[in-house]
Amino acid sequence: MPPDQNRSPHASDTLARIAGRSAVIGIIGLGYVGLPLVNATARAGFRVTGFDIDPAKVDLLNRGRSYIDAVPGSAIDGHRRAGRFHATMDFAEIANCDVVVICVPTPLTRQREPDLSAVRKTAQSIAAALRKGQLIVLESTTYPGTTREVLVPILEESGLVNRRDFFVGFSPEREDP
Repeated sequence: MPPDQNRSPHASDTLARIAGRSAVIGIIGLGYVGLPLVNATARAGFRVTGFDIDPAKVDLLNRGRSYIDAVPGSAIDGHRRAGRFHATMDFAEIANCDVVVICVPTPLTRQREPDLSAVRKTAQSIAAALRKGQLIVLESTTYPGTTREVLVPILEESGLVNRRDFFVGFSPEREDP
């Protein structure tokens, strides 16, 4: 297959790292969506950095323990011992990730709309460490257009440009909390 002449070299490099399983995956929000995603991604052979703002969660995970029934502590401990997983509160480590998946909560407001405050804060943290070639995926439950209208403008405050320097995607989670 001939190379896509319109594809950014940053995209080609990132896709090659993903295909070769050498990409580092960052997962932000280690709750009922993020932690199972950590487990599946590490099980698939990727190195995973888990990000959370809760020091108790980070501590438990770095000791090889789980707080989610769907993810056994033995799995987390195995990934950790194999060097495929560690958890952190240091969002500067986002710069080391090739793919960053946002799995933060978006509880409904009184108006029955998703509260995007965690998504916005997370986007600001990513923008502070964003580098060329990264793929940022919003997996938090929200309305259509959030990626384009909320996430991308915050990320572009970094000075980098979507679709040229970095890339975004949306993968809605469908699990009922």
